[in-house]
Amino acid sequence: SLRSPSLQVPDGATVGLIPQLHNGRAVSQSLAQSCPLGENVPMLEDGEEGGVRLWHLVKAAEEPEGAKARRGSLRERDRERARAKAIPEIYLTRLLSMKGTLQKFVDDTFQAILSVNRPVPIAVKYLFDLLDELAGKHGIEDPETLHIWKTNSLLLRFWVNALKKPQLIFDVRVSDNVDAVLAVIAQTFIDSCTVSEHKVGRDSPVNKLLYAREIPRYKQMVERYYSDIRQSSAASYQEMNSALAELSGNYASATHCLEALQELYKHIHRYYDQIISALEEDPVAQKMQLACRLQQVAALVENKVTDL
Repeated sequence: SLRSPSLQVPDGATVGLIPQLHNGRAVSQSLAQSCPLGENVPMLEDGEEGGVRLWHLVKAAEEPEGAKARRGSLRERDRERARAKAIPEIYLTRLLSMKGTLQKFVDDTFQAILSVNRPVPIAVKYLFDLLDELAGKHGIEDPETLHIWKTNSLLLRFWVNALKKPQLIFDVRVSDNVDAVLAVIAQTFIDSCTVSEHKVGRDSPVNKLLYAREIPRYKQMVERYYSDIRQSSAASYQEMNSALAELSGNYASATHCLEALQELYKHIHRYYDQIISALEEDPVAQKMQLACRLQQVAALVENKVTDL
Protein backbone atom coordinates (compact mmCIF):
# COMPACT_ATOMS: atom_id res chain seq x y z
CA SER A 1 0.00 0.00 0.00
CA LEU A 2 1.05 3.62 -0.54
CA ARG A 3 0.34 6.06 2.25
CA SER A 4 1.66 9.57 2.89
CA PRO A 5 -0.28 11.95 5.17
CA SER A 6 1.83 14.93 4.13
CA LEU A 7 0.99 14.37 0.47
CA GLN A 8 -2.64 13.46 1.27
CA VAL A 9 -2.29 10.07 -0.36
CA PRO A 10 -4.72 7.66 1.37
CA ASP A 11 -4.01 4.00 1.99
CA GLY A 12 -4.78 1.86 -1.04
CA ALA A 13 -4.46 4.75 -3.50
CA THR A 14 -3.74 4.02 -7.15
CA VAL A 15 -0.68 5.56 -8.78
CA GLY A 16 -1.03 6.53 -12.42
CA LEU A 17 2.12 6.44 -14.58
CA ILE A 18 2.00 8.91 -17.46
CA PRO A 19 4.49 8.53 -20.35
CA GLN A 20 6.25 11.82 -21.07
CA LEU A 21 6.71 12.60 -24.75
CA HIS A 22 8.31 15.63 -26.40
CA ASN A 23 5.92 18.23 -25.04
CA GLY A 24 2.95 18.72 -22.78
CA ARG A 25 0.48 18.76 -25.71
CA ALA A 26 1.51 15.27 -26.75
CA VAL A 27 1.01 14.11 -23.21
CA SER A 28 -2.46 15.70 -23.09
CA GLN A 29 -3.46 14.01 -26.34
CA SER A 30 -2.16 10.69 -25.10
CA LEU A 31 -4.18 11.04 -21.93
CA ALA A 32 -7.34 11.95 -23.79
CA GLN A 33 -7.03 8.94 -26.09
CA SER A 34 -5.97 6.24 -23.66
CA CYS A 35 -7.15 7.35 -20.22
CA PRO A 36 -10.89 8.04 -20.01
CA LEU A 37 -11.78 10.16 -17.04
CA GLY A 38 -13.43 8.41 -14.15
CA GLU A 39 -13.26 7.99 -10.44
CA ASN A 40 -10.57 5.28 -10.77
CA VAL A 41 -8.25 7.58 -12.73
CA PRO A 42 -6.01 9.92 -10.67
CA MET A 43 -6.76 13.58 -11.32
CA LEU A 44 -4.00 16.12 -11.83
CA GLU A 45 -4.17 19.73 -10.77
CA ASP A 46 -4.37 22.38 -13.46
CA GLY A 47 -1.00 23.44 -14.78
CA GLU A 48 0.25 25.77 -17.45
CA GLU A 49 0.38 23.22 -20.26
CA GLY A 50 -2.95 21.78 -21.24
CA GLY A 51 -4.14 21.05 -17.72
CA VAL A 52 -1.25 18.65 -17.06
CA ARG A 53 1.66 19.25 -14.73
CA LEU A 54 4.64 16.93 -15.10
CA TRP A 55 6.28 15.68 -11.92
CA HIS A 56 8.94 13.16 -11.13
CA LEU A 57 8.96 11.12 -7.91
CA VAL A 58 10.82 14.09 -6.44
CA LYS A 59 10.00 17.71 -7.14
CA ALA A 60 12.46 19.39 -9.49
CA ALA A 61 15.14 21.37 -7.65
CA GLU A 62 14.96 24.34 -10.00
CA GLU A 63 12.18 25.85 -12.06
CA PRO A 64 12.14 28.81 -14.47
CA GLU A 65 11.58 32.07 -12.65
CA GLY A 66 8.61 32.95 -14.85
CA ALA A 67 6.81 29.70 -14.17
CA LYS A 68 7.62 29.96 -10.48
CA ALA A 69 6.18 33.48 -10.34
CA ARG A 70 2.97 32.45 -12.08
CA ARG A 71 2.52 29.40 -9.91
CA GLY A 72 1.23 29.84 -6.42
CA SER A 73 0.82 32.80 -4.15
CA LEU A 74 3.36 34.77 -2.16
CA ARG A 75 2.54 32.72 0.91
CA GLU A 76 3.37 29.48 -0.90
CA ARG A 77 6.73 30.85 -2.04
CA ASP A 78 7.52 31.94 1.52
CA ARG A 79 6.79 28.43 2.75
CA GLU A 80 9.09 27.00 0.07
CA ARG A 81 11.92 29.32 1.07
CA ALA A 82 11.45 28.35 4.72
CA ARG A 83 11.64 24.67 3.84
CA ALA A 84 14.78 25.22 1.73
CA LYS A 85 16.40 27.11 4.60
CA ALA A 86 15.67 24.26 7.00
CA ILE A 87 17.29 21.62 4.78
CA PRO A 88 20.93 22.34 5.82
CA GLU A 89 19.94 22.05 9.48
CA ILE A 90 18.30 18.70 8.81
CA TYR A 91 21.40 17.50 6.96
CA LEU A 92 23.67 18.67 9.78
CA THR A 93 21.66 16.67 12.30
CA ARG A 94 21.93 13.59 10.12
CA LEU A 95 25.66 14.15 9.61
CA LEU A 96 26.25 14.38 13.36
CA SER A 97 24.22 11.22 13.89
CA MET A 98 26.20 9.38 11.22
CA LYS A 99 29.47 10.66 12.66
CA GLY A 100 28.53 9.27 16.07
CA THR A 101 27.79 5.90 14.50
CA LEU A 102 31.15 5.78 12.69
CA GLN A 103 33.30 7.44 15.38
CA LYS A 104 34.65 4.24 16.95
CA PHE A 105 35.55 2.81 13.56
CA VAL A 106 37.36 6.02 12.57
CA ASP A 107 39.27 6.07 15.87
CA ASP A 108 40.23 2.41 15.54
CA THR A 109 41.42 2.95 11.95
CA PHE A 110 43.57 5.95 12.83
CA GLN A 111 44.94 4.08 15.85
CA ALA A 112 45.87 1.09 13.68
CA ILE A 113 47.67 3.34 11.19
CA LEU A 114 49.47 5.48 13.76
CA SER A 115 50.42 2.78 16.26
CA VAL A 116 53.79 1.10 16.79
CA ASN A 117 52.54 -1.62 19.15
CA ARG A 118 53.61 -4.07 16.47
CA PRO A 119 57.12 -4.02 15.00
CA VAL A 120 57.62 -1.04 12.71
CA PRO A 121 57.96 -2.13 9.06
CA ILE A 122 61.66 -2.09 8.25
CA ALA A 123 61.03 -0.02 5.11
CA VAL A 124 59.30 2.72 7.12
CA LYS A 125 62.06 2.76 9.75
CA TYR A 126 64.80 2.84 7.12
CA LEU A 127 63.08 5.65 5.18
CA PHE A 128 62.49 7.81 8.25
CA ASP A 129 66.07 7.29 9.46
CA LEU A 130 67.27 8.29 5.99
CA LEU A 131 65.22 11.49 6.15
CA ASP A 132 66.64 12.26 9.61
CA GLU A 133 70.15 11.67 8.25
CA LEU A 134 69.56 13.95 5.26
CA ALA A 135 68.20 16.69 7.52
CA GLY A 136 71.34 16.52 9.65
CA LYS A 137 73.59 16.41 6.60
CA HIS A 138 72.06 19.58 5.15
CA GLY A 139 71.76 21.40 8.46
CA ILE A 140 67.97 21.39 8.58
CA GLU A 141 66.99 21.83 12.22
CA ASP A 142 63.36 22.86 11.78
CA PRO A 143 61.25 19.94 13.12
CA GLU A 144 58.32 21.00 10.95
CA THR A 145 60.35 20.35 7.81
CA LEU A 146 61.07 16.78 8.88
CA HIS A 147 57.42 16.36 9.81
CA ILE A 148 56.39 17.45 6.31
CA TRP A 149 58.93 15.12 4.67
CA LYS A 150 57.70 12.09 6.57
CA THR A 151 54.06 13.00 6.11
CA ASN A 152 54.38 13.44 2.36
CA SER A 153 56.41 10.25 1.92
CA LEU A 154 54.09 7.88 3.81
CA LEU A 155 50.88 9.15 5.37
CA LEU A 156 49.73 11.34 2.48
CA ARG A 157 51.35 9.24 -0.22
CA PHE A 158 49.91 5.87 0.83
CA TRP A 159 47.42 5.96 3.69
CA VAL A 160 45.22 8.77 2.37
CA ASN A 161 44.73 6.90 -0.90
CA ALA A 162 43.96 3.70 1.01
CA LEU A 163 41.38 5.50 3.14
CA LYS A 164 39.75 7.34 0.27
CA LYS A 165 39.84 4.56 -2.31
CA PRO A 166 39.80 1.11 -0.66
CA GLN A 167 39.11 -0.41 -4.08
CA LEU A 168 42.80 0.14 -4.85
CA ILE A 169 43.60 -2.58 -2.30
CA PHE A 170 40.42 -4.63 -1.86
CA ASP A 171 38.04 -6.11 -4.39
CA VAL A 172 35.07 -4.01 -3.30
CA ARG A 173 32.58 -1.74 -5.01
CA VAL A 174 32.28 1.68 -3.38
CA SER A 175 28.90 3.38 -3.76
CA ASP A 176 28.59 7.14 -4.18
CA ASN A 177 27.37 7.56 -0.60
CA VAL A 178 30.26 5.56 0.85
CA ASP A 179 32.70 7.43 -1.39
CA ALA A 180 31.48 10.75 0.04
CA VAL A 181 31.90 9.46 3.61
CA LEU A 182 35.42 8.18 2.89
CA ALA A 183 36.35 11.52 1.35
CA VAL A 184 35.44 13.30 4.60
CA ILE A 185 37.43 10.78 6.67
CA ALA A 186 40.43 11.08 4.35
CA GLN A 187 40.31 14.89 4.58
CA THR A 188 40.21 14.60 8.37
CA PHE A 189 43.34 12.43 8.22
CA ILE A 190 45.05 15.02 5.99
CA ASP A 191 44.17 17.82 8.42
CA SER A 192 45.55 15.71 11.27
CA CYS A 193 48.92 15.41 9.52
CA THR A 194 49.43 19.12 8.87
CA VAL A 195 51.68 21.21 11.11
CA SER A 196 49.53 24.34 10.82
CA GLU A 197 46.79 25.01 13.32
CA HIS A 198 43.39 23.72 12.31
CA LYS A 199 41.12 26.77 12.38
CA VAL A 200 37.40 26.65 11.72
CA GLY A 201 34.79 29.37 11.60
CA ARG A 202 31.18 29.96 10.76
CA ASP A 203 31.92 29.84 7.04
CA SER A 204 33.97 26.62 7.19
CA PRO A 205 32.67 23.62 5.22
CA VAL A 206 30.58 21.15 7.17
CA ASN A 207 33.15 18.37 6.75
CA LYS A 208 35.72 20.63 8.46
CA LEU A 209 33.37 21.27 11.35
CA LEU A 210 32.46 17.62 11.91
CA TYR A 211 35.87 16.55 13.26
CA ALA A 212 37.11 19.91 14.56
CA ARG A 213 37.23 18.60 18.14
CA GLU A 214 38.97 15.34 17.27
CA ILE A 215 41.71 16.75 15.01
CA PRO A 216 43.95 18.05 17.88
CA ARG A 217 43.91 14.54 19.37
CA TYR A 218 44.72 13.02 15.98
CA LYS A 219 47.60 15.48 15.57
CA GLN A 220 49.08 14.24 18.85
CA MET A 221 48.80 10.67 17.56
CA VAL A 222 50.79 11.62 14.45
CA GLU A 223 53.51 13.32 16.52
CA ARG A 224 53.72 10.32 18.85
CA TYR A 225 53.93 7.98 15.85
CA TYR A 226 56.95 9.80 14.42
CA SER A 227 58.59 9.99 17.86
CA ASP A 228 58.12 6.26 18.55
CA ILE A 229 59.62 5.32 15.17
CA ARG A 230 62.59 7.60 15.79
CA GLN A 231 63.26 5.89 19.13
CA SER A 232 62.92 2.33 17.80
CA SER A 233 65.97 0.24 16.93
CA ALA A 234 67.78 1.28 13.76
CA ALA A 235 67.48 -0.65 10.50
CA SER A 236 70.81 -1.29 8.80
CA TYR A 237 71.42 -1.22 5.07
CA GLN A 238 72.02 -4.99 5.09
CA GLU A 239 68.68 -5.62 6.81
CA MET A 240 66.87 -3.43 4.34
CA ASN A 241 68.58 -5.09 1.39
CA SER A 242 67.71 -8.54 2.75
CA ALA A 243 64.07 -7.53 3.22
CA LEU A 244 63.89 -6.22 -0.34
CA ALA A 245 65.43 -9.42 -1.70
CA GLU A 246 62.88 -11.51 0.21
CA LEU A 247 60.02 -9.34 -1.01
CA SER A 248 61.28 -9.52 -4.58
CA GLY A 249 61.49 -13.31 -4.34
CA ASN A 250 57.88 -13.55 -3.19
CA TYR A 251 56.70 -11.85 -6.37
CA ALA A 252 59.27 -13.20 -8.82
CA SER A 253 56.60 -15.13 -10.71
CA ALA A 254 54.09 -12.27 -10.84
CA THR A 255 52.53 -11.90 -14.27
CA HIS A 256 52.70 -8.10 -14.22
CA CYS A 257 56.33 -7.80 -13.14
CA LEU A 258 57.43 -6.10 -16.37
CA GLU A 259 54.58 -3.59 -16.20
CA ALA A 260 55.55 -2.69 -12.64
CA LEU A 261 59.18 -2.20 -13.67
CA GLN A 262 58.07 -0.01 -16.57
CA GLU A 263 56.07 2.22 -14.20
CA LEU A 264 59.06 2.42 -11.86
CA TYR A 265 61.35 3.39 -14.72
CA LYS A 266 59.10 6.36 -15.56
CA HIS A 267 60.15 7.95 -12.27
CA ILE A 268 63.80 7.06 -12.90
CA HIS A 269 63.65 8.59 -16.38
CA ARG A 270 62.29 11.84 -14.95
CA TYR A 271 65.29 12.27 -12.62
CA TYR A 272 67.81 10.22 -14.59
CA ASP A 273 70.74 12.66 -14.50
CA GLN A 274 70.34 13.41 -10.78
CA ILE A 275 70.16 9.70 -9.93
CA ILE A 276 73.26 8.89 -11.99
CA SER A 277 75.20 11.68 -10.28
CA ALA A 278 74.10 10.54 -6.83
CA LEU A 279 75.03 6.92 -7.54
CA GLU A 280 78.47 7.94 -8.83
CA GLU A 281 79.16 9.90 -5.62
CA ASP A 282 77.83 7.34 -3.13
CA PRO A 283 80.57 4.97 -1.82
CA VAL A 284 78.25 1.97 -1.46
CA ALA A 285 76.80 2.51 -4.94
CA GLN A 286 80.32 2.78 -6.36
CA LYS A 287 81.25 -0.64 -4.97
CA MET A 288 78.13 -2.19 -6.49
CA GLN A 289 78.55 -0.23 -9.76
CA LEU A 290 74.91 0.88 -9.59
CA ALA A 291 75.42 3.85 -11.91
CA CYS A 292 76.80 1.54 -14.58
CA ARG A 293 73.91 -0.87 -14.12
CA LEU A 294 71.35 1.91 -14.42
CA GLN A 295 72.96 3.07 -17.65
CA GLN A 296 72.65 -0.48 -18.98
CA VAL A 297 68.97 -0.53 -18.04
CA ALA A 298 68.42 2.80 -19.80
CA ALA A 299 70.15 1.50 -22.92
CA LEU A 300 67.86 -1.54 -22.97
CA VAL A 301 64.65 0.37 -22.31
CA GLU A 302 65.02 3.31 -24.68
CA ASN A 303 68.28 2.84 -26.59
CA LYS A 304 69.81 5.60 -24.52
CA VAL A 305 73.38 6.59 -25.39
CA THR A 306 75.69 5.66 -22.52
CA ASP A 307 79.36 5.98 -21.69
CA LEU A 308 79.84 2.20 -21.68
